[in-house]
Amino acid sequence: MRLKKKLLKNIIVQNILGILTAVYILIVRVTSRINIVNQSSPDYFWKNNKPFILAFWHSQLMMISFCWKSKYGINILASGHSDGRFGAIVGKYFKLKNIPTYVDGQNKNIRLIYNLLKNNKYIGITPDGPRGPKEKASSGIIKISKATQVPIIALGFDSTSNKKLGSWDSFLLTYPFSKCCYVWSDPILIPNDIKDNEIQKYQNLIESEINKCIEAAKGKLSV
Repeated sequence: MRLKKKLLKNIIVQNILGILTAVYILIVRVTSRINIVNQSSPDYFWKNNKPFILAFWHSQLMMISFCWKSKYGINILASGHSDGRFGAIVGKYFKLKNIPTYVDGQNKNIRLIYNLLKNNKYIGITPDGPRGPKEKASSGIIKISKATQVPIIALGFDSTSNKKLGSWDSFLLTYPFSKCCYVWSDPILIPNDIKDNEIQKYQNLIESEINKCIEAAKGKLSV
């Protein structure tokens, strides 16, 4: 087990596995039918070159890029450890650029996030990542939106043929030849005058919006 973990952290092994993973994801994409609901929500920001913060659960990372219709990529907050580095290897094939959540193992890379949003770039945050608890929004996404006055748009996904892995996040592995559905929420703006004791209310709101989008996606696929 120790040797396996050591191999998986090796950069050469990660690059090989990253290519294989990217090929698998592309096979899923070209063999699957995709439906996108409420795309007018992000369309407004894309067409007007305005930033927003994309919020989705960590378990749905695999297929996230295929609902993205902007020529500009998404800057995804990710762990600075080996799993985050592997995600960066896979993501580069799909216009996903990872932002390590820690610099030198200590300081959160907040200044870079603020600068990206200031320059009308798009940020993707899995508010339950990188370590959980699963499907529970942390306060970070609320604080970033409050400080920058950039709205959050939630996203939910489901597919007709998939498997939930035994990872901490119950990662959703979609199979080829699936029907896939994405549902966007309307923009959510966090007021800049909320007090610290009100942040939890907005964490609950983001959780609710992501889950509503997922349930709506499930509903579309069951019709």
